[in-house]
Amino acid sequence: MQQLVDASGVSRRMLTSVELGQANPSLATIDRIAAALGTDFATLALPEAVPSPGAIEPVAPTAVWRDEQGSEGVLLGATNHPRAELWKWQLTPGTRYQASPDALGAQEVHHVLTGRLTLDLPSGPVVLDAGQTATIPSDQPYAYRNDGAITTVFFRVLSGA
Repeated sequence: MQQLVDASGVSRRMLTSVELGQANPSLATIDRIAAALGTDFATLALPEAVPSPGAIEPVAPTAVWRDEQGSEGVLLGATNHPRAELWKWQLTPGTRYQASPDALGAQEVHHVLTGRLTLDLPSGPVVLDAGQTATIPSDQPYAYRNDGAITTVFFRVLSGA
């Protein structure tokens, strides 16, 4: 356990809570644990997500983040070559999710299905309404926010992480 603590920078207490299913770790924490184990987030969360070459295998969605108000981030699937992840997010009114920077050069494409999504970026907020799409560099601090009165649902594609 101490080797994983040292390699990941995640506290022993948090690792124990994750192992026992008693924690709701941030995606950044899971990324650090995965990297310390010599793998990546999607492989850790969806072990069957990367089929052997030529094989097509269905993958069950994995809820990765949830809060008490009903907001959630669900990993729908992933690839390794090139590296990409497909997510479906739901943010209830008033919810803000603070993300940690992804790997240098990583990008995210967001497409809003319902509601209004605000992307808080160092350069300022970007607001997307239902039906709109935007691409952002995700190798910087950023957050997702729902300032509206209805639930915001959006897809997120992460590439280059």
